[in-house]
Amino acid sequence: MSFIVGLTGGIGSGKSAAADLFGELGATVVDTDAIAHELTAPGGAAIGAIRAAFGADVIAANSALDRAAMRRRVFADAQVKARLEGILHPMIGDEADRRCAASRAPYVVLVVPLLVESGGYRSRVQRVVVVDCPEEVQVARVMSRSGLSAEEARAIMAAQVDRAQRLAVADDVIDNCGALAALRPQVEALHRKYLEMTAVS
Repeated sequence: MSFIVGLTGGIGSGKSAAADLFGELGATVVDTDAIAHELTAPGGAAIGAIRAAFGADVIAANSALDRAAMRRRVFADAQVKARLEGILHPMIGDEADRRCAASRAPYVVLVVPLLVESGGYRSRVQRVVVVDCPEEVQVARVMSRSGLSAEEARAIMAAQVDRAQRLAVADDVIDNCGALAALRPQVEALHRKYLEMTAVS
């Protein structure tokens, strides 16, 4: 069985940058967000079920999910969010499990933005690493990257567990409040640690 490290963090914390560094060092990276995008891309495996559940007005002209239209409906109605998650989450989980099982790397980094919120993933991983930074840094990064307002960024953050709850479940923490250069030595140290753990297990 693969040794799986669950990597999580709030929006704008730097999960993707950390995951990329783990990948460079030889870990298999399985990103649940990337899987979700594949499932909802043109011809994606989830499109038929989404169309059947919500109608053609949430499907774009290229047969992909119209993310803006779906986002509006999700934010307006919690039941819509639950129905969408009921379609996507089992498919994402199955594909993530398949990719983890297929890995031939020493360990797998399973990137799950909502790992703490979605309890099912905690049982899939041997370690949890949290990419952490102050909330004001998260807001600034989201505004810079996505062009969202501070209010929009904070609304997204409010839908996630707070920083303290995330840190409470962490086995390891990566401090990403500074420059990208400061991220690499922390990831390299954890990489060595996980190699040692896989050699023992």
